Amino acid sequence: MHIMRRNLIILTIVMLAALSFSAKGQDSLAYATSIEFGGDTVPVVMLDELRVSPVPNFESRRFARRYWRLVRRVKKTYPYAKLAAEMLDKYESEYMLSEKTEKERKKYLKQLEKELFDKYGDALKKMSISDGRILIKLIDRETQNTSYYLIKDLKGGVSAFFWQGIARVFGNDLKTEYSPDDIEEDKHIEQILLLMKYNMI
Repeated sequence: MHIMRRNLIILTIVMLAALSFSAKGQDSLAYATSIEFGGDTVPVVMLDELRVSPVPNFESRRFARRYWRLVRRVKKTYPYAKLAAEMLDKYESEYMLSEKTEKERKKYLKQLEKELFDKYGDALKKMSISDGRILIKLIDRETQNTSYYLIKDLKGGVSAFFWQGIARVFGNDLKTEYSPDDIEEDKHIEQILLLMKYNMI
């Protein structure tokens, strides 16, 4: 296996060298330097610099500005979507593993709501309508449930209907599903999250 891996590396380097020289035309292997690799002499070729951009190429500045606005919104809202998923997991594990009555469950939820609003209320109030739209998508991504379903499951259908009405007034929809395979914006969001994961953006 070690020999096969070594041969594969050598073959790759040689192929890159051949491609480089065939592209330059007048160059030849006589100009290449070499290194010792596992007892073998391997040619070393300086290839032209290739710039790789972590973001897509845009056809206009307008699309580029739109993309970078999306980057800012994702960075702003993603921590809250992750928090929602963590708190949901905590709630479900505590509720499912205990003998809580319905009254105790409601009391626990109210306490959870108070803690959330005391700690994050001011920041959430400062979010724009567009921020809220991205947050709704990210909550669905992190919890595998729409915001509407979560409210309905935790607080009941009346609360879900009420908050959906409020969201619709501001042009949002709590039933929005995250779909990076079908929706262009969601594809960009997925890419942004990947770049954030590796500190590339």
